[in-house]
Amino acid sequence: MSTQSITGLLDEAVSAIRRVHAQRPTIGVVLGSGLGAFGDTLEDASRIGYQDIPNMPMSRVVGHAGVLSLGRVENVPVACMQGRVHLYEGHEPERVVFGVRMLARLGCEAVLITNAAGGVHPSLLAGDLMLIIDHINMTGRNPLVGPNIDEFGTRFPDMTEAYDRGLCEVARKAARIEGISLHEGVYQANLGPTYETPAEIRMARTLGADAVGMSTVPEVIALRHMQVRTAAISCITNLAAGISSHPLDHKEVEQVANRTRADFVRLIRRFVILSAQEIAS
Repeated sequence: MSTQSITGLLDEAVSAIRRVHAQRPTIGVVLGSGLGAFGDTLEDASRIGYQDIPNMPMSRVVGHAGVLSLGRVENVPVACMQGRVHLYEGHEPERVVFGVRMLARLGCEAVLITNAAGGVHPSLLAGDLMLIIDHINMTGRNPLVGPNIDEFGTRFPDMTEAYDRGLCEVARKAARIEGISLHEGVYQANLGPTYETPAEIRMARTLGADAVGMSTVPEVIALRHMQVRTAAISCITNLAAGISSHPLDHKEVEQVANRTRADFVRLIRRFVILSAQEIAS
């Protein structure tokens, strides 16, 4: 796909959204498997199904509603993607990151990405929340392969601080205020759709991963390329293969995500409020 066609497709999507909801969002949020409840809490919200957004890819995975919600958290304008698409669904990387590029084009100055992940570090239990401080890309795919879109960013973006230091501190402060335990660790992205083997989990642990999943990293790369500040939080919904005592199942992912819903929503709301204050300061 040419760089011109990518920007043109994004412009069509943004124009359609602005006809429904004109207010420019400050903060973007991407909600992963079973984590869509936050989007339903926005005030004065407009909700647009992905099928009504030109060129927006549709997820067929259970737990991804496929709705863009635009509204406010207190006085902060927010754009919230309730669901995403994945590489394992057969989408090309530029389609996987279309949504977050759209958030950036809408005007989001910071984006929080969330996901459901498998716990690798021994201290992580199902139901824990983990702030991602770095990642390992084991998908074999990168959304920046091909001609560079100079309008978005440099050919060789620095990934030293892919997870914005200031936003990570905002997440820690939000957790303290809300009284929520927030672990920290490295997220390893794998292609999927199979869960990892016990040997692959041992490898991940050796490489330094604390949690594994099948999303987030392409989106972080794309946002970093566009100089959009990014943070990410994993909901640990299961223990990884070789650690868990029972077979892994996507239903378990949804069940645990639902169990942590209240804490998760409170944490994101506080993060949004504090992020807007930090950006304004």
